[in-house]
Amino acid sequence: MKLFGAIEAGGTKFVCAIGTEQGNILEKVTIPTSTPDETLAQVIAFFEDKPIQALGVGSFGPIDPNLDSPTYGYITKTPKPNWSDYKLIGVLKQHFDLPIGFDTDVNGAALGELNWGAAKGLSSSLYITVGTGIGAGAVIEGNRVHGLLHPEMGHISVRRHPDDNYQGTCPFHGDCLEGLAAGPAIEKRWGELANTLPVEHQAWEMEAYYLAQALVNYILILSPEKIIMGGGVMKQAHLFPLIRQKVKEILNGYVSKAEILTHIDQYIVPPLLGDNAGICGGIALAIKA
Repeated sequence: MKLFGAIEAGGTKFVCAIGTEQGNILEKVTIPTSTPDETLAQVIAFFEDKPIQALGVGSFGPIDPNLDSPTYGYITKTPKPNWSDYKLIGVLKQHFDLPIGFDTDVNGAALGELNWGAAKGLSSSLYITVGTGIGAGAVIEGNRVHGLLHPEMGHISVRRHPDDNYQGTCPFHGDCLEGLAAGPAIEKRWGELANTLPVEHQAWEMEAYYLAQALVNYILILSPEKIIMGGGVMKQAHLFPLIRQKVKEILNGYVSKAEILTHIDQYIVPPLLGDNAGICGGIALAIKA
């Protein structure tokens, strides 16, 4: 049986796992994200005696995924202390002489859900995480989307809700999607954590208003066959019907497909892989590598 290593590199924690070609997780460990040296020492110790064929890394960003770039494999200008311009893949290659796949954590999760999760059997999917930040990754016709850099869909502009005077949390853009709709924005706007707000609180209508606008933009630009929404904020299950309804309202029949008009509850969905979407994405990246 071929075994593959996976790393979901997050700003709060690194998840490391061993899995199979079928996406089954056999062993998993969670390592708190501290300094690069401390964190990578534990990551390397986990993998060094494992008989893996390849390693896949889905990382928080921004990253440089361009194989021809002198900074390929770097975490670039991140606000995470000590991690800016860190050559993550370079450090791993010093210790492991095997193929290493590398992408954003959300591109990895999109690939994992396409291979084994909610988008299995399709050729395209979009995965968006709504938590401490907002990020999204896309697989179109079986290929992860890259270009000048990689998609940064959490930083698009959205129309401000008529009742929202909050300035936004994004240090770069203020009131972009992440600045208005990520977990910290909810907490600072309302003075409580998202998971403590009651279902009937007006925060949820406002949250759906922002997230639906984003999904409509993604639908119109990328035309994914499935949209998967994960992350801590999306664990509030009552958000899904609010978002779906607003997406239909904004599109107003323009995308005349049954997936939108009659089966939107099967089109905008939570990750079938649950909290393992990212780490399964790492396995998928390893297999591709």
